[in-house]
Amino acid sequence: MIEEKVIARLKEKGWQVTCAESCTGGMIASTLVNVPGVSDVFMESYVTYANESKHKLIGVKEETLQTFGAVSRQVAKQMAEGAAKAASAQAAVAVTGIAGPDGGTPDKPVGLVYIGCFADGKTVVTENHFEGSRMEIRQQTTQAALTLLYSCLI
Repeated sequence: MIEEKVIARLKEKGWQVTCAESCTGGMIASTLVNVPGVSDVFMESYVTYANESKHKLIGVKEETLQTFGAVSRQVAKQMAEGAAKAASAQAAVAVTGIAGPDGGTPDKPVGLVYIGCFADGKTVVTENHFEGSRMEIRQQTTQAALTLLYSCLI
């Protein structure tokens, strides 16, 4: 399973990882802690559902939130970088999106999720469009985030 590969790779590198989650509400962190030995590489995580939390806990700029909205490439990037800094981690994965069933707009539909990954000083952000129920979108986001994190660790 992808979470086992992520933890093994982090152990090989001797790195710490953290998560900054909005639409998944802690599901990524929960999936990681299913892996035995995760405590070697995972110390803390952030569920920053509200904009105020994104700013206060992991340093997302208020201007970025106001200009681009919480569900944006720019916010996902700042979430990943800010979480890594706050946790003193070498790697971080962050997600922000619209899990539905409401909250979508024509510009930002339900299922739109940005995933940010910070690793070794570099940040990658992907735009994703998932379908299904709220839970299915959250599950797909979790798997995509862990897959992106793994690719950033290679």
